[in-house]
Amino acid sequence: MHRLLPTLWVISAALTALILGPLLRPGYLLYRDAVSTPRSYVTDTTLGIGDLPPRAVPQDWAVALGSSVVDGGFLVTAILFAALTIGGVGYGRLAAHLVPGAGRTGAVAATIVSLWNPFVAERLLQGHWGLLVGYGALGWIALAAAQYGFTTSLRHWLVLAALLAVAGFTPSGSLFGLVVAVVCVRARPLIGVLAAWVLSALPWLVAALLTSASTSTDGSAGLRAFGLRSEPGLGPLGTVLGLGGIWNADAAPASRTFWWAAVATVCLIAVVGVGSITLWRRRELLVDAPLVRALGVLGVVVVVGLAITAVGPGSGALAGVVSAIPGGGLLRDSSKFVALVMPSVAMASAAAVWRLRDLVPSGFALAAVVLLVVAPLPDLAWGVGGRLSTVQYPDDWARVAQLVPADAGDVALWPPGTVRQYPFTDSPSLDPAARMLRAPVVESGELVVDGATVDEATPRAQQVTEALRTGGDPTTLARLGVGWVLVENLSGTAQPDVPARLADRADIVFRGHDLVLFRIDDPTDIGDASSAARVTAYAAHLVWAALIICGGVAALWPLRRRRDRSEVQPRED
Repeated sequence: MHRLLPTLWVISAALTALILGPLLRPGYLLYRDAVSTPRSYVTDTTLGIGDLPPRAVPQDWAVALGSSVVDGGFLVTAILFAALTIGGVGYGRLAAHLVPGAGRTGAVAATIVSLWNPFVAERLLQGHWGLLVGYGALGWIALAAAQYGFTTSLRHWLVLAALLAVAGFTPSGSLFGLVVAVVCVRARPLIGVLAAWVLSALPWLVAALLTSASTSTDGSAGLRAFGLRSEPGLGPLGTVLGLGGIWNADAAPASRTFWWAAVATVCLIAVVGVGSITLWRRRELLVDAPLVRALGVLGVVVVVGLAITAVGPGSGALAGVVSAIPGGGLLRDSSKFVALVMPSVAMASAAAVWRLRDLVPSGFALAAVVLLVVAPLPDLAWGVGGRLSTVQYPDDWARVAQLVPADAGDVALWPPGTVRQYPFTDSPSLDPAARMLRAPVVESGELVVDGATVDEATPRAQQVTEALRTGGDPTTLARLGVGWVLVENLSGTAQPDVPARLADRADIVFRGHDLVLFRIDDPTDIGDASSAARVTAYAAHLVWAALIICGGVAALWPLRRRRDRSEVQPRED
């Protein structure tokens, strides 16, 4: 294993660089849900206790703290690069441990398949970089949970808890980690696994209890907007087997938007099918056959479950669950759970190489598997066909960020809306103001997909928007806690559209080509979150960070002991 790891690290890093190439240039990721800024700040929304559900907790908090030390654009790219690189090594290591007969080439195949697949492409194109952190942790979690199941030692518990915390970079990733850990651990230490998961998930669990935002959602509308999208010629089952199906057709690589998607899926199914049969026939030669079987069953259950819930009564049942359970919105983007299939796909890919090695030399066996997986998805390379790249913010953004303090009222945005299309970007994105400004930004939370409203705007945001639509009376805005109005020039024209009363009665603090900033006098102190809530939420985030630090020390401790033993060995003259 120690000889194999350098190979896996090199291949994983090289593939990640090939995938993320354009993002390695200086600049900022501003693409759909992915938003990076030079600096972001800890606010109630960052802690998950603002007006909106805690969907990016503790991700936003970690980036806010990190960007106080290094540039936020570099930080986000570095985290994404590390997530994919380490994730590829984790899946390769999992295959090497559980399918030793596949050898080095089998582990390499597992690494390549775990990085070069439609799931990674789609999540990059949707801007779900935080979700890929959780995806990259699953291979490591599987091994750590199995190890903890055998030993139940404190050190192995700390390592598992740290990995669950890494997966918990977003709430969805936290759920992924929990499922894999429960599947891979033996029944006896299950309580220890659950305790580790609860501690690792404290940031968003505590936020869900403290937030004033509604965590319920309209299940039917949510599934219509975010449910599994069948790819051409495949249907729900074939789409899941091909590791695709994101709800947004614009977030799919071009090669998955026509009949070629079926060809690519057949190639992947061929690899996984040969590998799965090999694992079954050679189960006596596996290191831990029960664990291989458990991960295989998980993969089958996820594939069948996603296919069933995509149509008919299954879709209705899932909609009921989404509506009835607080936080059920985590389930409505069902295709993201394809991530749970990857551990079994990685093992099957390694086993396919194992089988082909009986017929051809190992190098040819690896080449055959890689060709079947990589060739049908050529547009994953270089920012998914060049669609991902960094941008530079106009100077107006830095000027405004310096002018708005943290304690002089909230910031309202005009024009209204959650999704923006800026002249300096090539794609729609979320508004970066909420992350770039020290003051809280009044975000509507309204989500419209294909003309249908999936999530309603928060009551306060509706009031602020209505006030701006009717002219932007400063007195009304001040009563709503607004101390600043940021007008964004989305058209690229010389003069942005400014509400009439706002322009006549409010002071202009800054006027540029891209942004105009108005000051509203004497805003009411809204102060939705209490000091106790902020302290509690911050403490939960600190527990999450402490788990990662302690688990990292526990994982590296054996290396220190081995080094100390080697230093005391007597030399031979």
